[in-house]
Amino acid sequence: MRLLLAAFCLVLCSHQVYMGRLKIQGTNFVKDGKRVFLSGGNQAWIAYGYDFGDHNYEYRKADFEKYLKLVHDNGGNSIRVWIHVEGVISPHFDSNGYVTGLDKVGTFIAEFKEYLAKAQSYNILIFPCLWNGAVKQNHEHLHGLIVDNAKLQSYIDKALIPWVKAVKDEPALGGWDIMNEFEGEIKPGLHSNEPCFDTVFLQNSGAGWAGATYSAQQFLRFINWQTDAIRRTDPEALVTAGSWNARDNTDKMNTHNLYSDKCLIKAGGRKHGTLNFFSSHSYAWQGKYDEFAPFKHKASDYGFNRPFVIAEFNQVSGAGMDITEQFAWAYNQGYGGAWTWHLHADGSNTDSTANQLRGMKSVRNKNDQSKGGLVAFKV
Repeated sequence: MRLLLAAFCLVLCSHQVYMGRLKIQGTNFVKDGKRVFLSGGNQAWIAYGYDFGDHNYEYRKADFEKYLKLVHDNGGNSIRVWIHVEGVISPHFDSNGYVTGLDKVGTFIAEFKEYLAKAQSYNILIFPCLWNGAVKQNHEHLHGLIVDNAKLQSYIDKALIPWVKAVKDEPALGGWDIMNEFEGEIKPGLHSNEPCFDTVFLQNSGAGWAGATYSAQQFLRFINWQTDAIRRTDPEALVTAGSWNARDNTDKMNTHNLYSDKCLIKAGGRKHGTLNFFSSHSYAWQGKYDEFAPFKHKASDYGFNRPFVIAEFNQVSGAGMDITEQFAWAYNQGYGGAWTWHLHADGSNTDSTANQLRGMKSVRNKNDQSKGGLVAFKV
């Protein structure tokens, strides 16, 4: 009997050790009691905006698996993948712009769970990014969610909460990213008596490149409400929102953090709608990184009390840094992770897939608990 109990305990304890969720302690990610470093890449898509829902994954899954295997084989442990983008396929909207579900025919959850199961088989954590603010194309549906509270609540009730409930216990779910680079559509130079909503500091920064349409208050409410829904539905969920540049993601460096707890709650009023970790993107402009770039700073320079991930970067816009130097910098300077742009490698301003994998491979065996932490952790 003692032997049977010991064997049962060994199996159970092993299961607990290797299946623990990604968590946060201070400025670090931890998993199964060890500090870990998120090394990987942005998928970010196979077919932009058409990957999940209404049976679309059926036509994409072979390609998705190809990249999961490549990342795994080169020592990566995480992937950021874009989901709704602007809401063409998912979620499904009625004729008045209200969300009725995650997709029209009801296959979205099964598709996404199939992707997560495949990611688990390759030991990869997935970070779904819900929306994109960097490009404005088929924008009507997303516009409605940003400006109309009732429409946003319909998305939360009919799509987001059911999605979170369905996948919150999936081992390969790493966390959530609410929106990619809302700064593409923000109004820079907009004065407000409320400092959280004042964007004068973004004047002539490049913000608004996709069409300066929305106020900071509108975007921050958009993030606050969705984050609150995720964290109320799954109190252990990790949530971020990927900024285009660290200049509006810190209160240090004579600038302002629009993504702060204070500003998110001020905009949306929902107390659980704050980010567990921060993430920003870093690209050189005209061959140089600007003064806010993570590749010119230690993570501690930003003054955060939570992890900070370099969630997009590449060598082609790396100010002369090699991809291996970029990964080494992120690992050694206190960042929580580094995700290359982008694995599908279509369009402009992207490294080849092979070069991104070379970067991941360079840190695959790292486990310095005083610096980045363990890379080869078990999902």
